[in-house]
Amino acid sequence: MPNLTRRQLIRATGAASLGGLLGAHAGPGATASATTRDAPRTGQRRDGSPPAHPNASDAAPSPAQTPGLLQSVARWCFEEIPLPEFCAAVSRIGLPAIDLLTVEEWAVARDHGLAVSCGDVAAGTIEDGLNEPRNHPAIIGAFERHIPRAAREEVPNVICFFGNRRGMAESVAIENSIRCLRECAPIAEAEGVTILVEALNSKPGGHLDYIGDRMPYALEIVRAVDSPRVRILYDIYHMQIMEGDIIRTLTDAREWIGHYHTGGVPGRAEIDETQELFYPAIVRAIRDTGFSGYMAHEFIPRSADPTGSLAAAVRLCGEG
Repeated sequence: MPNLTRRQLIRATGAASLGGLLGAHAGPGATASATTRDAPRTGQRRDGSPPAHPNASDAAPSPAQTPGLLQSVARWCFEEIPLPEFCAAVSRIGLPAIDLLTVEEWAVARDHGLAVSCGDVAAGTIEDGLNEPRNHPAIIGAFERHIPRAAREEVPNVICFFGNRRGMAESVAIENSIRCLRECAPIAEAEGVTILVEALNSKPGGHLDYIGDRMPYALEIVRAVDSPRVRILYDIYHMQIMEGDIIRTLTDAREWIGHYHTGGVPGRAEIDETQELFYPAIVRAIRDTGFSGYMAHEFIPRSADPTGSLAAAVRLCGEG
């Protein structure tokens, strides 16, 4: 299996199932294909109905930099928009940062006055992660090369993954992951950059066979590493699918969470009235933990106005 970026892997392994989920909630004219999902928008929904937020991009959103929480947005969900154009839209909305930009993209965000809330430095992939010792040299090497640059460019976080199970016992995977992160932690500590390891769902439509699919697994590893610069990326979308109990989980694990992602359940669409989570309450709970980092929106917009959907999400989470 070749090394793939996060966005390529999501499209390659989950696009068909994810598209099916989106189609189930997007109206009778929607399709399940990744090609249709990624096609340019044309001023109306795929089912012919008006945009969900026709004026959202022109409205003044609630502040994205609210006390105890900074909102951001994952680039890959909007990658049909050229990056400079997207940066300009993000800036207009009032967001301070973009998430999951590659090293080569950091300068584009900076040129638009935006921070990078979490950098993708190619430290392994979703499939080929910390649990497999063969991956350790590449992961450690990526952090050695890019964490110093992240520090210089004020990128506070970089990402890596637990990897696919491929028949490996959890006890072995946990020990392997601890060993690798213990080698990576001093690099991060020396530069003041945090390594984030993401928990992802392993159900159909998600990342089948991903081993780090529940918080107890992630917590056992991060607690054992016991570094202030190794934390969990708590993806609300993924963990709602796997475990639910979002507010109690993030409250109990608050010491070990360094970053959040949003997304509508089901289907990873807009975080609006069509989905089962109420984000203002979740945001209030995050603030109550004393968290002062980033929460990045990682939903795939299905409206004809993608940046309008983003602006609406920013306003919604500003209500928390």
